Amino acid sequence: MSPRNPYHRKAGRPKPERLPTQDEIERDVRRLKAGHSSGSNYREKSLELHGMICAKCAREFTEADRRELTVHHIDGNDKNNPLDGSNWENLCNHCHEAEHSRGRLGDYLRGDD
Repeated sequence: MSPRNPYHRKAGRPKPERLPTQDEIERDVRRLKAGHSSGSNYREKSLELHGMICAKCAREFTEADRRELTVHHIDGNDKNNPLDGSNWENLCNHCHEAEHSRGRLGDYLRGDD
């Protein structure tokens, strides 16, 4: 197999014409991180839209304990994040766990486990 024969190339990704510099890589990483934190942070958007209160038990949260408040996807699809917040509800850790275990209990009782 001759390395100069174009018909005997190894399959795979083509080699880039040039490798990016360290500065270019760091710039791209910063840009991606900035886009990720602002564009896809549905938790912050949900807290802003719905307030820092649990939708089930109505417990109110402050900045000090906001980590105990979670965002539940109503349809169960964590990729479905409409900007109007129609698929989100803020739930405390306890209510969120109860919401998800309720479905598992129902499956078990029906024999669908």
